[in-house]
Amino acid sequence: MPLPIWLAITIGATGIALARVDYNMFFMRFFRDLSRSKARARLNNNKYAMIPVMLGIEKPIKIKDDIDAENVMTITREELEEMDGFDGAPLYLSIKGRVYDVSAGTKFYAEGSEYHNWVGKDASRSFGTGCRGGTDRTGMDCLSSSLEGLTEKELKEIDRWVELYETHDKYKFVGHLVDDPINEILEHIEENDEREKVETNEEKSPETSSDDVAA
Repeated sequence: MPLPIWLAITIGATGIALARVDYNMFFMRFFRDLSRSKARARLNNNKYAMIPVMLGIEKPIKIKDDIDAENVMTITREELEEMDGFDGAPLYLSIKGRVYDVSAGTKFYAEGSEYHNWVGKDASRSFGTGCRGGTDRTGMDCLSSSLEGLTEKELKEIDRWVELYETHDKYKFVGHLVDDPINEILEHIEENDEREKVETNEEKSPETSSDDVAA
């Protein structure tokens, strides 16, 4: 007995939709939200915290600003790159400029593990898009820290990952990611040198005289 047209269309559409699903990212987000719901239940003594989180209708948790920012550790991008788990180094990652020690999750973040692409860098963009290699739909590096061009939905996904690391009972906030001050000084010196060269060249270039114009 042939299938009704509506049923055939439904099955076909479902198959196409399922083929486009990134199952790895789907389960990563599922277990992330499971962990977030447990943290919310623990921190707020709310045994029903899981329901809104798993349905995606939870209210966002505001990350507290540092009480004394001057005493909070800062880490340069070069230093963060060294925190990759090799040669006894811890496993650090950064998201939205906040650095976390995820060494307790070795089976997830060590080399060859599912989340290792996020280690040693600020890959905020990847947390939102789910892209973990190459370029994303906007043509930008998947593992970039830039949030340019992301949708509201993708930005919300990033905030959910921040909540996971912020409230996890085994992952620790380390400090803020900063650009290397030495690099900034060198860039400033180079900019000044270029500016001086341009000004010098403008001063040396002869002005066109009225006789030359007449000729």
